[in-house]
Amino acid sequence: MITSQDRASAEWIRSSYSDGSGGQCVEFSRDSLPRTVPVRDSKNAGGDVLELPAVAWSAFTSAVRRQGLSG
Repeated sequence: MITSQDRASAEWIRSSYSDGSGGQCVEFSRDSLPRTVPVRDSKNAGGDVLELPAVAWSAFTSAVRRQGLSG
């Protein structure tokens, strides 16, 4: 589980599929790999964090790439 201290020190990466205007931004961190991938809404960085199993995150991102989803 990612703690508030972990969240503050984590390196968050903004999705390349997020739009450039500051909205619709998803961020994730590789800091908890290989077990989980924390995901958050960049507009609410102090809000809830979803922790996904790494295999689920991998399947999700692969599907997005395959289908060319952008929003």
